[in-house]
Parts: sequence; C-alpha cells; structure tokens
Amino acid sequence: MDFEFTAEEREFIREVKEFLRENHDPLVMDVTRENMAQVCDTPERRAFMKKVAERGWLGITWPREYGGQDGEGFYEYLLNELLSSVGAPQIGKGVGIIGKTLIKVGSDKLKQEFLPKILNAEVEFAVGYSEPSAGSDSAAMRLRAERQGEGWVLNGQKIFTTSAHFADWYWVGARTDVDAPKHNGISLFLVPMNHPGLTIHPMPTMGGERTNGVFFDDVYVPDEYRVGELNKGFQYIAEALDIERFTLFTFAPIRGRVELLCDYVKTARRDGKPLKDDPVIRQKVAQLATECEVGKLLGVKFVTTAMHSNKTPTVEASCYKLYATEFSLRVANATMDIVGPGAQLALGTTEAPLNGRAESCYTYTVIDTIGGGSSEVQKNIITKRGLGLPKNF
Repeated sequence: MDFEFTAEEREFIREVKEFLRENHDPLVMDVTRENMAQVCDTPERRAFMKKVAERGWLGITWPREYGGQDGEGFYEYLLNELLSSVGAPQIGKGVGIIGKTLIKVGSDKLKQEFLPKILNAEVEFAVGYSEPSAGSDSAAMRLRAERQGEGWVLNGQKIFTTSAHFADWYWVGARTDVDAPKHNGISLFLVPMNHPGLTIHPMPTMGGERTNGVFFDDVYVPDEYRVGELNKGFQYIAEALDIERFTLFTFAPIRGRVELLCDYVKTARRDGKPLKDDPVIRQKVAQLATECEVGKLLGVKFVTTAMHSNKTPTVEASCYKLYATEFSLRVANATMDIVGPGAQLALGTTEAPLNGRAESCYTYTVIDTIGGGSSEVQKNIITKRGLGLPKNF
C-alpha cells in the first residue's frame, strides 16, 4: 500500500487548511468538546457549515444526478479529519447516514425534499435508534408505529438522541410489525422535531454535554415520510451504522491528545527531575505513539476498502470503531496517570496541567466506547462476521 498522498490530495489538504485559517472562530472551533465538536448546535456552527457547503464539500461522494461530485471517499475522509483536528463541525449525519440512505432507497419525494437541503446545509437531523430496552441492540426497539389511514401513529420512547434539542427532523426507527422476528418488522420514518406529539427531555452526560430522551405521544406521520420498504428498516439502519461508526469517531482529535501529552512530558518535572527522563513514562508514551499510527492506518484501510468494494465494510467499520475508541480511552487513562493528581482539575481551571484537558478527556472517552454501538457489540460483529465464529461463542 502506498501511504503517500497524491498531488491532488495534497492540494485538497492545502485548500481545506487555508479555508480553516480564513474562517477561524473560537465559537465554532473548540477541540475541548472532543468528538461532540461535530454537531451544529449553535447559529455560529450552522453558518460555518453553510460556508463548507458553498465550497461543494458536502456532496463529494454523492452521484452527480443528486448534486454531488461522484468523488472518492478518501477526500471526505481527509475533510472530516481536518475539520475535527481544529474542533470544527464535520459533514455529519445528513450527508452520510440520512443522505446516502435516501439516495439508495428513498422515494422521489423524499429525495427532492431533503437532498438539496442537506447539500446546502439547511437542515439538521437527530437519529433515533436507542431505547430504554434497546441500547446498542437496535433490533430490539419497541417504539410502535400503527397504521392509521394514509399514515402511521407512533407511540413510545427513545433515549440518547444527542441532537434532538436543536435538530429540524428526526430520523427514527419504529416497529411496524410486532409479530415479525426482531430483525424484521422495523421501518424508518422522518418526523419533524416540532411535532406537537414529541416531548424532549435533557439527559446530561458525564462529559458535560447533552443528550436527550424523546417521548412519542400519538405522533402521526404520513406514509410518504416512511423511508424505503416497509419492515426493511433494520437493514438500512445496519448499513448506516457502518458509516456512523467511522465518521463519528475521527482520529485527528485522538492524535491531538497524544501530541498534547507528548508536549507535556517534554517540559514537565516531578520531584525536580524531568518527566521525559523517566524510563517508565518514556515507554508508555512510545507505546501510545505507536498505537496512534496503527489507528490512523486502520482509518485509511476502512476508506480504501469502502472505495474499492461493492460490499458494505461492516467488519472494517467495527474494527476501526473498536480500536479508535478503546485507544482513546487508553490515552485518557495514561494522561491521568502521567499528569498525576492535578489531572483531576476541571477543564479551564487556571492551575490545571494541560488546562484541564486530562479531566475532560477522561470523562468524554467513556461515552465514545458506547455511542454508535458499544465495544461489546463491535467485538461480536468482528467474531461472527469477520472470524466466522458461531453465534453463541
């Protein structure tokens, strides 16, 4: 494999970096929000994404007939890595999960209504899969959708819907056939977030961010806002989750935390001696730097596999998601150990080493190992689909 960027890729990187310098805004770019930095939850972040859209960067891999560029996924990967490296919002759910699913299975009406808005950064989506009894197991969802006239009435609850408090539309899975096996009988719907039957309750996270519980009380959805075939929703969700598991956890912020730790070790002292001379710390930092390179290459492998294969890269997505988020957790734990008691001081504390990034990373990284499917789920996917081990292994 050739690990060097082509001349075209280097020019694209230069162009994006120049764009980020010209549009630098601390209200938009905040690396301390870790992977939550991807969301467009403020007017400033929405305005920033409009500028990204104006450059034509939101439809790089979409077919030209839908306003895209028919480009290679590697440029999308480079764009997201560069955006996340400065804590800016990324191209997100609209372009990936929603847009690509609509292109594949959506009706002409849904394509015409939503695809142009996605490309122009005019709409934000929330994704509703998880429920109190169906966290990482999307097939176990129980939110009911019962047929009524020309539409459906939804009743039940979703949890951990991160964008519900600022999104315009809800991309939600519901059970349309209670008698079917759990992997069947699920359908996808698009619901306006201002529907009077939706009630949104905040669920604060240990990382200081907000996710939400959403209650459905006789939420009527016209059948024309059902996505794809009836009862085929789980298949669409499974394919979209492969995209989410990769794009949701860009590697640049993790690499940035490794570099931040290295810079700290270079100058910090303990008991009058430089930390960089401690053999135990040197070994730990070297190990993290090595694992960091492995994670970066796993990301490249996922993109190249997706580009050159007609098969959905399910196993590759799980391998990357598992490695990247667990490695991020190891970086956070090592930072707490190396920095010492001062690492417990909160983000922004003047006296805190690394300005409190150690504490914030430590709480954030736990969330990352759960979102998009927990580490345990990724291991099951890898063992069954990648290694061919029996289901009950």
